[in-house]
Amino acid sequence: MRKLTGRCELQRICYNTKPGASRTMKIETSLRDSKSKLLQTSVSVHPDAIEKTIDDIMELKKINPDINPQLGISLQACLLQIVGYRNLIADVEKLRRESYDSDNPQHEEMLLKLWKFLKPNTPLESRISKQWCEIGFQGDDPKTDFRGMGLLGLYNLQYFAERDAAAAQQVLSDSLHPKCRYSFAIVGINITDLAYNLLVSGALKTHFYNIAPEAPTLSHFQQTFCYLMHEFHKFWIEEDPMDIMEFNRVREKFRKRIIKQLQNPDMALCPHFAASEGLINM
Repeated sequence: MRKLTGRCELQRICYNTKPGASRTMKIETSLRDSKSKLLQTSVSVHPDAIEKTIDDIMELKKINPDINPQLGISLQACLLQIVGYRNLIADVEKLRRESYDSDNPQHEEMLLKLWKFLKPNTPLESRISKQWCEIGFQGDDPKTDFRGMGLLGLYNLQYFAERDAAAAQQVLSDSLHPKCRYSFAIVGINITDLAYNLLVSGALKTHFYNIAPEAPTLSHFQQTFCYLMHEFHKFWIEEDPMDIMEFNRVREKFRKRIIKQLQNPDMALCPHFAASEGLINM
């Protein structure tokens, strides 16, 4: 093909594919499947080495950067996303593997803040209390509920409760309604598990490569969690389950819907997401 067009595969992708997930995923596949060791390893370099890696690729491919300045810019944008996604998985995995420690003041502070953000007008009477059930934990000490997702579950719940307080409080209020009833915090940890698996499987690449002009960050992941919480809440109400025993069925149906959406290379789950918009009033 290069003999016909005078361009290598990376050039053809950059010149013929619009920016975003379509281009970045094609570049990622091309680099990963290349016979060249330099190209194969370029998808896992340190972010600080990306510029040097681009120069090396241009030299290997005998591409003059003065004649093709846009190619270097396009490749750099793609590599920032590709490397950033891999690093985001590592950051998220680190939080998931860190257990909640009630002897750690920082962990305790985050947990108490979660209560304050969700129940600003109701003081917590004591650290060990049945009151935790009011925001959807299973017992009088939430630390046992974080076992599956570690600190990641708490980070996500606190982010939602703090950054979109009105939406989080409304979802919590709706979850206590007899017609809707589910455990807010437990569902939040479960949706954290869904977001984590979407990330690790690569399903979220389309979303992040379309919304993050450079490297996707932990904040992007947490915003996606907020969106998933909000959308699952609406989905739960629409499904109108008999009781909480139908949770796994509804969750699986929701998961399949999200995965189907993410198979569209133009998909951005929450390009300008504000969870407080479009809430259903119970």
